[in-house]
Amino acid sequence: MKNKDFFQSIDDLESEKGIKKELLLETLTNALVIAYKKHTGDARDVIMEMNPEKETVKFFAVKTVVEEVVDPDKEISLEEAKEIKKTAKIGDQLKDEFVPKEFGRIAAQTAKQVVFQKLRETERDNTLAEFEDKENEIKACTVRRIEDKNVYVEIGAGEIEALMLPQDQVPNETYNLNDTLMVYVKKVRSAGKNAQILVSRTSPGLVRKLFENVVPEIAQGIVTIKGISREAGQRTKIAIVSNDPNVDALGACVGNKGMRVNEIVKELHGEKIDIILWSEDPLEFIAKALSPAKVLKVSAIEGEKVARVVVPDDKLSLAIGKDGQNARLAAKLTGWKIDVKSESKAKLEEKDFEENEEIVEEF
Repeated sequence: MKNKDFFQSIDDLESEKGIKKELLLETLTNALVIAYKKHTGDARDVIMEMNPEKETVKFFAVKTVVEEVVDPDKEISLEEAKEIKKTAKIGDQLKDEFVPKEFGRIAAQTAKQVVFQKLRETERDNTLAEFEDKENEIKACTVRRIEDKNVYVEIGAGEIEALMLPQDQVPNETYNLNDTLMVYVKKVRSAGKNAQILVSRTSPGLVRKLFENVVPEIAQGIVTIKGISREAGQRTKIAIVSNDPNVDALGACVGNKGMRVNEIVKELHGEKIDIILWSEDPLEFIAKALSPAKVLKVSAIEGEKVARVVVPDDKLSLAIGKDGQNARLAAKLTGWKIDVKSESKAKLEEKDFEENEEIVEEF
């Protein structure tokens, strides 16, 4: 069967929709054979061959050459095979071309289904390819549906669906249909038909990208973010440093009357943000990381990344934070284990230590 229009349509789909011709032809071939056998009940082994260069479509019934025929629909004796092909031998397969009858409607319907499926797969693959470059970026999105604690969002106006898993949702945030929010593109996960774009509201990367978007000095590289520790929905500590002595890193991030940092806090639904000036001196950095608490003294245990911090008695609870959160975030930000003590307790321990030293000396 010669069909110029059919192959022209395949070429058009490749150029206009980006569907690879070879892949489409292979899929069509398999689908049409299955559709033919289902429609006709033909018990033979049937194959189909498409030749784009000659613009032909051919059906063949295939029989295997055997010594003794058990299944006449699929097998042929060596004697009969030699009448068709003199060089035939056991194990060979002989093809007999035939023209299927009353198959036009079924073929058209099957081809339509295959093309639509390939279009969807191609669009999905193109979307994933586009978003592979968008990993670790933030995107505006709209909540479209919520199923089994999973939140499905539409990114931009392109109807690109992404998934926000429960662990990527902020515990004290409520998501409703048509809510608009910013999300962090965490992962583009490709697994056949289950390919997904995973987004997050809990990732520290969301805070980093919000600062890059809001603070021009960070986007330009004048101010650098050295680290972020976060407990989503509650508190974030972000360490920054200025690469230009004429630029105040803290002022750049806070903005006029707090305008810049407040914009980020608003997007994070009131999450507290401590902006810390980074220091090369780890002990100085630890003291700053415990902000907003005032620190009197920081000392390090030799050979270990453990710091002992002394704070005023009335600032101990502030330094430690609710359920230890402030000290925990400071430790995560600096990479040091931090032991916080009140001034009175530190003096008492120091006094006990000195008394013990005197006893040892006397002994």
